[in-house]
Amino acid sequence: MLSQNANTGRPAPDRARSSNLYRRGQRVFPAGVTRATIEKDPLPIYLERGEGAYVVDVDGNRLLDLNSNFTTLIHGHGFGPVVEAIGHVLRQGTCFANPMEHEIALAELLVSRIPAVEQVRFVNSGTEAVMYALKAARAFTGRSSIVRFEGAYHGAYDWAEAGQNGVGESGVSGRRLPKLGYTGAPKAIADSVIVLDFNDASGLEAAIAPAAADIAAILVDPMPSRAGLLHPSADFITALSATARKLGILIVADEVLNLRQGFAGASARYGLEPDLVAAGKIIGGGFPIGAIGGRADVMAVFGTDDNAPVVSQGGTFSANPISMIAGRIAMEALTPDAFSHLEELGDRVRSGLTQAISKRGAPFSVSGAASLFRIHPKKDVPATYRAAQMSAQESSTMRALTRHFLDRGILLPFGAAACLSTPMTATEMDRIVAVFDDFLAQGEPSDGDKQ
Repeated sequence: MLSQNANTGRPAPDRARSSNLYRRGQRVFPAGVTRATIEKDPLPIYLERGEGAYVVDVDGNRLLDLNSNFTTLIHGHGFGPVVEAIGHVLRQGTCFANPMEHEIALAELLVSRIPAVEQVRFVNSGTEAVMYALKAARAFTGRSSIVRFEGAYHGAYDWAEAGQNGVGESGVSGRRLPKLGYTGAPKAIADSVIVLDFNDASGLEAAIAPAAADIAAILVDPMPSRAGLLHPSADFITALSATARKLGILIVADEVLNLRQGFAGASARYGLEPDLVAAGKIIGGGFPIGAIGGRADVMAVFGTDDNAPVVSQGGTFSANPISMIAGRIAMEALTPDAFSHLEELGDRVRSGLTQAISKRGAPFSVSGAASLFRIHPKKDVPATYRAAQMSAQESSTMRALTRHFLDRGILLPFGAAACLSTPMTATEMDRIVAVFDDFLAQGEPSDGDKQ
């Protein structure tokens, strides 16, 4: 059943069952949902099932999914080989206290693909992967401070999220102090996290050198998504590597999201040579997972045959067989040809969106690479977090764009990277471009669209 959309005059998809479920959720969940990242405009869309590149909501609306659980489902929903394998293994048991061969097989795959990874430890989320990578860097170097870049998202570990939402007032040293993740977070965290500007090659060493004796790691996402899906400049990558090596600081590459940029990941794509890599999302085949990988001498802090661990890392569900098997099968299907397919689709959609902007003379730009893209309500592609920040007017424009896509059957993430999946074809790319061009053709949103 369709209702009338007051803003566009088009029939609006019915959301009655989603509305009812949201009311139920409000009685048992803070804010009505179980994740802060759930979009509510004005209510969450509850899903019933996924079908390849599409999802179907509880009201029967079929939507092209450009979110894929925040870039996780690189093969789309219900990927046949994973579904078949998991159906079999469920009858054998879902988790054990003892190790299984499955974890070795997935680790061997990751070691064979990612140049920086010599050994692996599995955890259950990207947040855990980053947390343990930072702990490993501290244990290996004997230092405690962390360098990170403004606006990048690295999960919910206190030291990783400091600076995620920018910087605040300068401290007594004159250094910009990171905004902490929540009220009540220990103020000492701000003193041990140095926040710098992504792509600032010239100022990197000068900012790090005075405190280098206590810096364990530089934490970097090779293409920060939440900060704007910023493309790393070659001179920045060069300066980052040179500074870290010169000062004896480890590089921790957060590729939880960006491992999907190629067969060997994002660091290899951009020439970054990290000491540790945090991975997740696509390596679990749709199930919870995280991984810390890196140099064998650094990974030895988790223990060796002869020595107890310096950093104790466990986890009841770490390396559970479901995630291990699903991850291996999904990753094996990500062949060089599969990545080439995704690259071609990404090039097609980014080019099409850019051409539509040029044709309309619209104040928009497009960033991204491989199977990722993000539309910005700005004439120039942002190179830094601050440049990517939206004004109130720009935010209203992007909200109108997201609604426009939703009304036409496409889930476009608001203020985040959109992603492609292997079931998609050129047809879906052309549809995305056509919907965007239709939005541009309508001009600036009306006051009603901005509510």
